[in-house]
Amino acid sequence: MSVENFRPAFAAAALALAGARATVAADWTPTHFHATYAVQWKGINAGTSTIELRRKDAGTWEYLSRSNARGLFRIAIPDTVAQTSELRFVAGEAQPLRFRADDGGDSTDRDIALDFDWQRMRITGVAENRKVDLEMPPDIHDSMTVQLAQMRAAAAGVATVALHTVDKDQVKEYDFTRSGTQTIPTSLGELETVIYESRRRGAKRMIRLWMAPSLGYLPVRAERYRGDKLEFAMAIREHK
Repeated sequence: MSVENFRPAFAAAALALAGARATVAADWTPTHFHATYAVQWKGINAGTSTIELRRKDAGTWEYLSRSNARGLFRIAIPDTVAQTSELRFVAGEAQPLRFRADDGGDSTDRDIALDFDWQRMRITGVAENRKVDLEMPPDIHDSMTVQLAQMRAAAAGVATVALHTVDKDQVKEYDFTRSGTQTIPTSLGELETVIYESRRRGAKRMIRLWMAPSLGYLPVRAERYRGDKLEFAMAIREHK
């Protein structure tokens, strides 16, 4: 295994809980949470990822992710992979306002800074040193707020829906599909979950999420596949 190939994958682990947005009616409201996950890369313990949703002021929230490599993987990722989304909730739907991502390296080659203008309906900023200026679909999400939309969609019992998210300098469409239920062992005990899959149409990669109704549909496990091959997995370790 090459640790050079691990840097983009570990950065993607911070996105593994993410999908894209669904406009649904659901009995789901945002509340503060903090969760830590163990990350495995090709079956090897590779580090941890922590997410936190917290209120910033009366009108806005922050959703943060911090991922840290361990052992051999610190050669590829010596620093913290950080992502932050500033957002608001409109009729229960999360709307991104600002998104920032830093992959932990000294270079800005993989860093992202995007701003969402809901009056002009434009996404502007810089992604991996490339200028971004995109027309913004009304159901857009960034790479963090999509998880909140998934949680809300799962709470509504959505079977399948077409989803949109901005990925670097492109807006992409995904299918978010419920595939079943399962009771799984976790560090928090056995949890009943609903399983969803997120896949870009025509792409080989797929993300599978196990979401726990007892935790407000927070994902408690995530796996990313390329074809039939498991690339990495995340499993919840702590929640508060």
